[in-house]
Order: sequence, then C-alpha cells, then structure tokens
Amino acid sequence: MARATQKPAGFRWRLWLSLAALGVVGVSTAMAALKVRQFVVTDPRFALSHDAGSLTIGGLQYTQRSKVLRIFAGDFDRSIFSAPLEERRRRLLAIDWVEEASVSRVWPDRLAVRIQERKPVAFVLLHATVLLIDAHGVLLNPPAQAQFTFPVLAGIREEQTPEQRLDCVRAFLQVEQELGYLTRDVSEVNAADPDDIRIVAQVENRAVELMLGDTNYARRYQNFLAHYPEIAKRSPEVKTFDLRLDDRILAKEKE
Repeated sequence: MARATQKPAGFRWRLWLSLAALGVVGVSTAMAALKVRQFVVTDPRFALSHDAGSLTIGGLQYTQRSKVLRIFAGDFDRSIFSAPLEERRRRLLAIDWVEEASVSRVWPDRLAVRIQERKPVAFVLLHATVLLIDAHGVLLNPPAQAQFTFPVLAGIREEQTPEQRLDCVRAFLQVEQELGYLTRDVSEVNAADPDDIRIVAQVENRAVELMLGDTNYARRYQNFLAHYPEIAKRSPEVKTFDLRLDDRILAKEKE
C-alpha cells in the first residue's frame, strides 16, 4: 500500500509567510496606485488651463467649434486625468457633422481632439428645408460659409426608417457612379423607389424627367442623348420619358 507523503511543518510555515508577503505587496501596490491617482487628479500642474493650445481641436471644417468647446467646458481648471475621454468622445459623435472622433491626453496638461467630418453627397428637401445628406443617410444642416454643387436627392421622407433612407442614398450613389461625368447635367435623382429611379436632367437647355428603372442607368441615359435630336423634333412639348425598356424610348404625354 502506498504511504501518504506528509509535508513538514516548516514547509507550511514558509508557504503561509510567502502568501502573507504577497498580500502585503498587493496592498502596498494598491495604496501606491491610489496615491498616484490622487496626485495626478489634484495637482494643479495637470490642470487644463484656458490658455490657447491647452485644448487642441483638429479636423474642423464645417463643424461649429463652439459645439465642441461646450462638451469640454467642465474640464477646464481640472486635471486632464479626471476627464472621462470615452464619454467626451460619445458626445462629440452626437454632433451632426462629426463622423468619427478621438480624444487623448497630452502630458502634462493638454487635451487633443481629432475630428473626422461627414462628407455630404446630395441635397435633400425636407418640409421646405434644404438639408444635406451623407453616404450613410445622415441628414446635415448646411454650413453658412460653404457652397456645394450636389444634385437633389428626392424621395427622402421624415417617416422613413434609417434602413429605408440608406437604401435611397445607395441607389443615388449607384446612379452617380454609373453616369460618371454625365452627372454634371443631372439636377435631381428621385430614389423614392430604389427599384424605379427617375432623374431630372438638363438636355440642350431643356429640363426632362427620365425614368431609368433599376439598372443600366448610363446606357439608357446615353441612348436617350444619342436620339435626342430626333426626340426633340417628334415630341417638343414632352418633358417625361420612359427609358426602362432598353430597346425603346417612350414619351409620357401629360395627362
């Protein structure tokens, strides 16, 4: 029969002493960390001052600087180590023009903010108000100092879900990509139904509405332009044309 091995009493005492020493070290480390935190949070040398350069903000073009400063108003005259960076970032992302943001501490007494702004792709008319919209379907207030030359994206409604709005924007971007340089003559893209796209284009000083359907946008538009001299003679008063059938162009008489 195997005999159980019994640890000597001296070994047990050494084990307990080692554990006790580790406990003392752990408590000492925690107390030291607490003192360090108290030091960096209370020492005035780490306080964010009102001096120029104490809060640097990069990447602003259309975002109002005052909106960003309001978010950090409570951090001035306090240690930069007491500023909740993630909460400040979250509030920055709530500003309409801000797509991405980062906030970092710069030793010993500065905060650095970096903003990545949204890029508008089209105008939107909503309740008689002119807005901008980006590729993610986010509506933006046009900045007073900026001028854009985007087409109007029709079909955006207040009651739409974010997914429906995004579908409209994606359809618009697909039309824009396929038409390429021809987009310069397009003043409006109606994506109310992404499967039945309509555009308003300026053709030889004449505004026409073209029904493009859900595919072959560029080919259908170019086919219309190629046959336009004949169309203009045959239907000089018609302003809407159905191009959804690739082998024909149908004039839509006004009802």
